[in-house]
Amino acid sequence: MSAPRDIVLLGSTGSIGTQAIDIVRRNPDRFRVVALGAGGGNVAELAGQALELGVEAVGVAKASAAQDLQLAFYAEAAKRGYPTGGFRIPKILAGPTAMAELAEWPCDVVLNGVVGSLGLPPTLAALRAGRTLALANKESLVAGGPLVKAAMTRPGQIVPVDSEHSALAQCLRAGSRPEVRRLVLTASGGPFRGRRRAELTAVTPEQALAHPTWKMGPVVTINSATLVNKALEVIEAHELFAVPYPDIEVMVHPQSVIHSMVEFVDGSTIAQASPPDMRLPIALALGWPDRVPQAATGVDWTAGHDWEFRPLDDAAFPAVRLAKQAGAAGRCRPAIYNAANEECVAAFVAGRLPFLGIVDTLERVLEAAPDFDEPGTVEDVLAAESWARGHAREIIGASQSAPVEGA
Repeated sequence: MSAPRDIVLLGSTGSIGTQAIDIVRRNPDRFRVVALGAGGGNVAELAGQALELGVEAVGVAKASAAQDLQLAFYAEAAKRGYPTGGFRIPKILAGPTAMAELAEWPCDVVLNGVVGSLGLPPTLAALRAGRTLALANKESLVAGGPLVKAAMTRPGQIVPVDSEHSALAQCLRAGSRPEVRRLVLTASGGPFRGRRRAELTAVTPEQALAHPTWKMGPVVTINSATLVNKALEVIEAHELFAVPYPDIEVMVHPQSVIHSMVEFVDGSTIAQASPPDMRLPIALALGWPDRVPQAATGVDWTAGHDWEFRPLDDAAFPAVRLAKQAGAAGRCRPAIYNAANEECVAAFVAGRLPFLGIVDTLERVLEAAPDFDEPGTVEDVLAAESWARGHAREIIGASQSAPVEGA
């Protein structure tokens, strides 16, 4: 039996991270975590994970959290009954470069589960260091697609973790790239599927956070409610698989069992089906190209199933159309799309923007965007994002003193 794969896990205290650790716990002969990274908001959980897994290094994105993390190690060790001096504190990295430093740590696979555009620097660092990158941070490809491609050191270096892109990667094994006619991403439709635009004016954050199928973080859950999450996945699919935007479709599939499909030139469509459980694509990404037995429960083929597929209502959920336009325009438009959306989601959660105002504001930001050059550095991406956030805040601020749909 070969030695376990060494894993660096970034975003370890989030949804993807905790599920990845569950996979590692159940497969100690296949995987070993050597380093952990997190934003720094939950140092107690991070310290507990590090002690359990016996990692070599931990990192926090907040420099101010370093001392809290060190104290958390002693507190967690006491809870576990470790004698004084009977445990080792791993190397602690702290600050804005900590995640990128961990991405270069000696290992076989880096799983990037960092949320938001903060995941771009560790993505680039992992690729330049020659690591296999299990990518759950879609914003890396959305905001910095050209940079990511330039940083790759070999084909197939990125293995997607998103359930949809994992499904596409599996389906694409059924044929060669010239045989692909189109990609079909499925969307649950979120908590408001089937509603018309007029029925979304009074949506509250609590309602938007009540996803009917998946358990995710708050930003991703609200993005699912607006379909922005699916829009970002369209851009990600284009960047991952080099399929033109007109050949990427979105279908609403409420049961979330068919995770995506590939249609080939002969008329055949290959679909990947499994109950909604992120442990399956996480395990596949860690073990790629091999599968991990019992990673998740499969479909019960002894029972009856009714699976629905509906076209996307662009009038109620225009986020996908806007993303295709931004992606086709290229340059920094996808980064602007992502950054403006993050600003709008924060305003919605804070009660400063109505639900429909999220994508409406996003569209206004895109319409006003200057012609940034194709990004050549992270600083180029950050400059475009800074402009997008600032302009989104201006629009949101102006809306506070004027009637807004849904307010």
